[in-house]
Amino acid sequence: MGRSKRERGFPPDPEPLPVPVVDNHTHLDVIAAVLDERALQGSPVPTVTDHLARAAAAGVDRLVQVGCELPTIAWTDALLRDPAYGSSLLGAVAIHPNEAVLHAGVREVGPDGLEPSPQDHHATSLGDAVTRVADVARDNPRVRAIGETGMDLFRTGPQGEAAQRESFRAHVALAKELGLALQIHDRDAHAQVVDVLLADGAPERTVFHCYSGDEQMAALAAEHGWYLSFAGPVTYPKNDHLRAALRTIPLDHLLVETDAPFLPPHPYRGRPIGPYVVGHTVRAMAEILDRQLEQVCDAVSATSVEVYGPW
Repeated sequence: MGRSKRERGFPPDPEPLPVPVVDNHTHLDVIAAVLDERALQGSPVPTVTDHLARAAAAGVDRLVQVGCELPTIAWTDALLRDPAYGSSLLGAVAIHPNEAVLHAGVREVGPDGLEPSPQDHHATSLGDAVTRVADVARDNPRVRAIGETGMDLFRTGPQGEAAQRESFRAHVALAKELGLALQIHDRDAHAQVVDVLLADGAPERTVFHCYSGDEQMAALAAEHGWYLSFAGPVTYPKNDHLRAALRTIPLDHLLVETDAPFLPPHPYRGRPIGPYVVGHTVRAMAEILDRQLEQVCDAVSATSVEVYGPW
C-alpha cells in the first residue's frame, strides 16, 4: 500500500537547472482534475501560484499556458490578465482537433473505440468557436500562440477528419493573420498535418507540440524551419525514433514541454506532473544530445523567446 501511494504522487523535484528554461506547453487548468487522494498524499490541491513556485525552484521560470476548449480558453484569458502572473505566464488558445469534431456535430466512434461525449459548450458551431479563439487572441496581448490545433486520427474517423482539417486550416490562417506562433497537435496524422502546412503555407513560427514523428519528419521540419517541442515520451525506452528526431533538429529549433499533467518522463509514467518536471526532461535531452546541460538550457531559453516573444 505504501508503494502504491508513492507511485501515484507527483515525481520528485529535480535539481535546479543551471539556466532557467520555459515549459512551452502546459495545462494548469487540468492538473487538479487528474489528482486523487493517492496522488495528493494528504496535501492540498496545488494552486496556480504553487505550481509556478515549484517550477521556478526547479529552474522553470516561464510557462505557456494552453487553453484548447471554450471553457479553458476563457479560463486562460482571465489567468493571463492577472498581474500577479505577468512575469511567468504567456498563453496559447485554440479549438483542439478533438473538440473541433464535437463542435462540428460529428458523433462517430473513432479508432480508439470511445463513444463521443459532447458537453453543453459543444452546441456552439465550429465556426463560432474559432471566432471566439480569434477574439481572445486579438484582445489579449499575452496570448502569443494559436494552439493546440492540428489533427488527431487516433480519436476520430473520416467525418471527424474532415472537420479537423477545416478547423486546422482556419487556425493556420488565424496565426498568420495575427502574426502569432502556431502550436500543432499531431497524433497519428503526420502526413495529413504536413500536407496542410505545405498546401496552405505554415506560419513563420510553427511548433510541433509533443513531437511524435520520426527522424525523416524531423529533417523535413528542419528544412522548413519548424520547431520541435519534446515532452516526456522522448525518455521512454521504446521511443528510439524520438531520440533520433531530437538529434536531427538543429539545437536552435528545439523546445521542451511537460504537457502537464500528462506525459511524465521515464521512470514516472502513470503519475501526474506539473511544469517543474521539465527539469527531468531537459536533463534527459542533454544526455541524448551528448551536450552540456547548460548549453541545452541556454538554447531552449533563447528559442522560447524567439518563438513567443518576451515574458
